[in-house]
Amino acid sequence: MTDAPNVPPGNRGPKQSIPLSEGDVNFSPRRREWQKSEIDKETAYWLNEDARYFLHQSLSTPCLNVLDSAHGSCIQDLQGRQFLDFHGNSVHQVGFRNEAVIEAVTEQLATLPFCSRRYTNIPAIKLARRLAALAPGRLNRSLFVPGGAEAVGIALKLARLATGRFKTISLWDSFHGASIETISIGGEALFRHGIGPLLPGSEHVPPPTPHKCLFGCEGICRLRCADYIDYVMEKEGDIAAVIAEPIRSTVVTMPPPGYWQRVREICDRHGALLIFDEIPVCLGRTGRMFACEAIGVTPDILVIGKGLGGGVIPMAAVIARDDLNVGADVALGHYTHEKSPLGAAAAIATLDFIEQEGLPERASAMGSYMLDRLLAMQKRYAIIGDVRGLGLLIGIELVNLTGEPANDEADHVMYAALRAGLSFKVSGGNVITLTPPLTVSRSEVDEALAILEKCITEISPIRVTSTHAEARNGSKVNGL
Repeated sequence: MTDAPNVPPGNRGPKQSIPLSEGDVNFSPRRREWQKSEIDKETAYWLNEDARYFLHQSLSTPCLNVLDSAHGSCIQDLQGRQFLDFHGNSVHQVGFRNEAVIEAVTEQLATLPFCSRRYTNIPAIKLARRLAALAPGRLNRSLFVPGGAEAVGIALKLARLATGRFKTISLWDSFHGASIETISIGGEALFRHGIGPLLPGSEHVPPPTPHKCLFGCEGICRLRCADYIDYVMEKEGDIAAVIAEPIRSTVVTMPPPGYWQRVREICDRHGALLIFDEIPVCLGRTGRMFACEAIGVTPDILVIGKGLGGGVIPMAAVIARDDLNVGADVALGHYTHEKSPLGAAAAIATLDFIEQEGLPERASAMGSYMLDRLLAMQKRYAIIGDVRGLGLLIGIELVNLTGEPANDEADHVMYAALRAGLSFKVSGGNVITLTPPLTVSRSEVDEALAILEKCITEISPIRVTSTHAEARNGSKVNGL
């Protein structure tokens, strides 16, 4: 055993209040304790080298551990320990090191690894054609980029061109990327704090949170959160687009029934576009190829990414209606790797694998199994305040006996689970987010849930009483 990497935190280190929004931060005392007990000398050396040569930032550098390999549902560190990865940054829909994706990329490397500007290539054309066939409604025009933030930026430009307006409405607590324009429309303080003036015209409204309604609609939802969007539209008069995640991925917030139908009607009435950011939840995770299909609303512009490259090549796409093809005289994207033949080959192989293996249907069935198990667990432990999800996108909210967020307990569970071989994300300070690959096996799910329950018993031996049950008022899955 050795001490954790000795890294100076810098002027804006742990002294400042770190918002617990997007994910677990890297200044946790438990992280230092975990590293002290779990990291060997060689790993500590490489972590110190990483911290020495990378710019530091919350959520990543300094890092937790050093990975050596990955396959299927598992990652393996430099010390040879395997972890079930129920996090995966939402890129591992088809599992890590998917053989079909790697074979497609390897074949493409041998012929055309890069496509110069002014030229196109057959893999890129085939991918655009494939997405036009798969996407719902009239979404049949694409642009490709390496990352989701760039894709969101293109969507914002396109909305401005198409409407002649520049203002947007987005949701507080949302995440759309880490670039200046995406943190402007995003709603997380961790990314916005201390950065300075952001994109003008970025209006924000409260998110739809049925279990914590800010408009007093607990029990009977009156869609007042949607009505507020209508109010802002009316007052502003010149909103170009509403941009949002159809399902909030990190804290797994499921919109109330009818919410997006109402927002769709509001956008149409005010002449604004509806942009859905599905970057982390697309490609089968919700039980449908696209999350918008699961909620029954088609946007004007759809943004996808992360898993599109099969966890091998960075790849994202903007898919828009044909009548929004209005930027012929503007460089909407013009990114160096815009028509990457490698990215397109990886994406086509990924889509092939998803369809051939029936992964959306598998995610739906496996997700139902997990939710049933977790709901049963909720009945046994008072600390589990809510379980919600759709497909293999699942959130477990930990609360104390007064119903307040159990942030410290969630931190404990996460590091205890890592010791036992399970990796996941904690969002919002107290929401355990489980996003396994869509290829995950029943035995792997059982192993992960057994680890999770064991770790929860360490902090919550208290069983649910009738008083607790009444206080919860019948917490249930917030599915669709």
